[in-house]
Amino acid sequence: MARKNADIEHWDVENEEFWESTGKKIANRNLWISIPSLLMGFAIWLMWGMITAQMQNLGFPFTVDQLFTLTAIGGLAGATLRIPASFMIRIAGGRNTIFLTTALLMIPALGTGIALMNPGTPFWIFQALALLSGIGGGNFACSMSNISSFFPKQQQGYALGMNAGLGNFGVTTMQILIPLVMTVGLFGALGGEPMALTKASGTLIGRIEAGTDTWIQNAGFIWLGFLILLGFAGWFGMNNLKPISPQTGNPASAFGKILGLYALGMIATVVGMLALDWINMWLALPLTILLTLGLLLLLPGAIKTSIKNQYRIFRDKHTWAMTIIYTATFGSFIGFSAALPLSITVIFGNMMEVAADGSVTRIANPDAPSALTWAWMGPFVGALIRPVGGWISDKLGGAIVTQIISVIMVVASIAVGYVMMLAYNASNPNQYFWMFLLLFIVLFAASGIGNGSTFRSIGVIFDIQQKGPVLGWTSAVAAYGAFIAPRVIGDQIKAGTPEMAMYGFAAFYAICLVVNWWFYLRGNAYVKNP
Repeated sequence: MARKNADIEHWDVENEEFWESTGKKIANRNLWISIPSLLMGFAIWLMWGMITAQMQNLGFPFTVDQLFTLTAIGGLAGATLRIPASFMIRIAGGRNTIFLTTALLMIPALGTGIALMNPGTPFWIFQALALLSGIGGGNFACSMSNISSFFPKQQQGYALGMNAGLGNFGVTTMQILIPLVMTVGLFGALGGEPMALTKASGTLIGRIEAGTDTWIQNAGFIWLGFLILLGFAGWFGMNNLKPISPQTGNPASAFGKILGLYALGMIATVVGMLALDWINMWLALPLTILLTLGLLLLLPGAIKTSIKNQYRIFRDKHTWAMTIIYTATFGSFIGFSAALPLSITVIFGNMMEVAADGSVTRIANPDAPSALTWAWMGPFVGALIRPVGGWISDKLGGAIVTQIISVIMVVASIAVGYVMMLAYNASNPNQYFWMFLLLFIVLFAASGIGNGSTFRSIGVIFDIQQKGPVLGWTSAVAAYGAFIAPRVIGDQIKAGTPEMAMYGFAAFYAICLVVNWWFYLRGNAYVKNP
């Protein structure tokens, strides 16, 4: 049964009297339901980074390349699905969209749990589940677009920083919770039988030795209870804003639109994955984006008209400038979150051994640090500091904050690359681990602050009709970092030069420095003071 007054006809949060008397209470209620819903999306989207690290420890018959591919598929799907998700709020309404997209997460959560119960599950099933987990990544775009409409411009940094920052705790929550729930048979007979570790692993509560019973399937099952509760909260607690979503219509019609948009995104993702086998990644990704945008224009009637109207954002140069800048911040956060666990496992899990004849081979490191113990720290810091970045930017301006953190990211990336090179070629890589981890935490912190500053800039630069689609679009492009980082780092590790990946990222951050200065700090280049 639908809640009465779920659709709000009048909404004017720039009117201070309306905001204080009516708007603030409604906006905060929607925000505090949106945050845990987004948290679940991030957790399920990026769970493959932790799952694949443990799959290695349990003897699943897949190569390192295949495991990196699972992480990359989830990243590609989550990024691509953000493109149609960017336009959902205007077409289907905030309440309808957040409810259904959160409920859809039950499919990859349940499916992953079932698939992980059997080490003989075919690889293509894991690929399909990684694809479906991208729904969680896509949800960020509609969530941010929705929340941006509830708050006045002077609170955009706070609102978007809280939604994204606390929502991003889904990464940390997942990285802490998954290793813990794997150690206990939480669901009894329904949860299946445990598997024995083939080599030692670790969690926050200590090292787990080889032979220990492990319920890896809990990595999927654990989210189902939370998702059911959030489904009820979204349906009975959130609102559709009719001035923002005039075509909302009845829920059944809205749900059909949402499912249709995500179906097109899934098709484009599959084509993109196939294209990666035929052409260079840097050509396949733009092809995937263009295909997604083109497919959306094939939708019939009022949906097509609404999307064409929203495509006007592409005529604004600031859409493209902020896309580049936001990719440096959020793309780095999400990409490194996806790639870090398996990077720790591969780089520090092996070491160089020099034989008597002078030949060099790589052998297992018996005292390697566990990704399941340490990988959560970077995303935790990045998510925790993101609302702070939004708050500081509300005070100082987003552009100056973005410029400062971009400098930090250039320097930190070069330093991380150098340390990765030393560790990969060392007979004792453990001596470099703490510097490696500290530098990555610096990168996460800078990207988190930069997320807050770019949110603030977008909220000020664009009007209420534009900022939602722009937030969605920029977050979609940036989310390809969850595909690019694991792929690039994985390829460079395979080539024996992991440092080159980080040097490449540093060059990109330097380009973003120039773009940010040119558009927003150069004299009176931008009079709206973002």
